[in-house]
Amino acid sequence: MTRRIPLSRLLGAAVLALAATTAVQAQSEAQKQLAGDRFTIVSPFPPGGPVDTLARVLSDGLAKRYGQPAVVENLAGAAGNIGIDKVKRAKGDGHTLLVVPAGNLTINPTLMPNFPFDIQKDFVPVTMLATAPNVLVATPGSGFKNAKEVVAQAKAKPGTLSYASPGVGSGLHLAGELFKQQAAVDLLHVPYKGTAPALNDVLGGVVPLMFSNLPATLPFIKSGKLVALGVTEAKRSPVAPEIPTLAEQGIQGVNVTSWYGLLAPAGTSPAVAEQLAKDAAEILAAPAVRERLMAQGMTDASMKPAEFAAAIRDETAVWAKIIKARNIVAE
Repeated sequence: MTRRIPLSRLLGAAVLALAATTAVQAQSEAQKQLAGDRFTIVSPFPPGGPVDTLARVLSDGLAKRYGQPAVVENLAGAAGNIGIDKVKRAKGDGHTLLVVPAGNLTINPTLMPNFPFDIQKDFVPVTMLATAPNVLVATPGSGFKNAKEVVAQAKAKPGTLSYASPGVGSGLHLAGELFKQQAAVDLLHVPYKGTAPALNDVLGGVVPLMFSNLPATLPFIKSGKLVALGVTEAKRSPVAPEIPTLAEQGIQGVNVTSWYGLLAPAGTSPAVAEQLAKDAAEILAAPAVRERLMAQGMTDASMKPAEFAAAIRDETAVWAKIIKARNIVAE
């Protein structure tokens, strides 16, 4: 007996097969396009640090994959806007790319008056590259051993306990504001012009507390020069699993993770963006690269372009509410 297959099922299978074939062809064309010219990876900050590290990891990986030179350009200045502007003005062919931290994409559009970019229109989000937990640290001389003790002292003496940050409106400043909101405490914010001077004063005992990226503070935590009081993530970090979360200590809702993303100029085709996201994921998955990132407190966080675009939109909305509610104004 011959079994008859419904026409609708045959048509559905044909459509799926055609879609799969088209996707493969688009990927092949994207690979050919990417192999046709040299790469420029723009890091809008000085050499050193996680942005520069990720840019160089990608540069090495893309050069090997496509047999083309791949250079990193460190274009610092104007809070990262000089480098970002170069990528905005570049041709959308996948050969000029931007590695940038979350704050430039999700905080600055609300914080900065006359912000010169429309992230959604001027760029094509490619992928999130890596995440790094933030951590509340204290000087040993402060006597704090955990975040609960900070909350207790802040409630006993409102407005007298201070914390340092790299600057007004930085992600780490906003982490402190969120901590204050969720713990219902009043801390005194002491802004600096960058992570290094803020960290130096915390290490020197000038300011007792700081919200910082784990990569910046991990060496000092390990050496005993700083005390880690809690990470601002929902789960403990695989980089430093011995550090408890703030949530474990009863301070809920302070989930602030530093992350770094890869973007291309507007006009970059979806196929090229998808291919670059695939390339980045495979480059970051290499064991040697994973070890290098872990040593700096980072873990890879690859995702598809559409997922990354949604993450940017969602986080921008969250920070916009906090910036407006706390009346934070850029200096």
